[in-house]
Amino acid sequence: MAKKVAILMAEGFEPVELTAPADVLRRAGAEVTCVSVTPTALVEGAHGLILVPDANLDAVDLSGFDMLVVPGGSVGVQNLLGCEPLLQAIPAYAAGEGGRLLGAICAGPMVLDAAGVLEGRKVTCYPGCEEGFPEGAYQGVIGVVRDGNLVTASGPGQAIAFGLTLAEALCGKEAADEVASGMLLG
Repeated sequence: MAKKVAILMAEGFEPVELTAPADVLRRAGAEVTCVSVTPTALVEGAHGLILVPDANLDAVDLSGFDMLVVPGGSVGVQNLLGCEPLLQAIPAYAAGEGGRLLGAICAGPMVLDAAGVLEGRKVTCYPGCEEGFPEGAYQGVIGVVRDGNLVTASGPGQAIAFGLTLAEALCGKEAADEVASGMLLG
């Protein structure tokens, strides 16, 4: 049975931070659902890119996934910060309940911080978005940081590496390596 992933999206999401991890995870065999918190048929991301979500939040049970992924984009993250069902779902993923995994990229870790799950964790994010994080959480890495079941990345340029790290955490190293090889990444 395929592992299930929910990637959240809201008006203003950073396109590559949503599409690259979704593509990598699907190539690794995961069942990816792009879940919109915006109650429309189309969601406009940063830079004018418009995507069709797989589902809207009101039709999805966020507790029914193996992994939850929060992309960045400053406007998108501001919209996700106002999504109470998302903020309520994050702690179970951060705690790894039922083997769950959690990922966030760019400004996305701000949503994790708002959900109160960064204490004692190691994360990275887009420089400047770490304000208010618990002491010692922000690692200042331009790249990807994995802390157990939590994967974070610094920004758009890391979207494929982020997706591969998520795929390794969810589907195993062999699956992630196969995807990387097929994408001519190594």
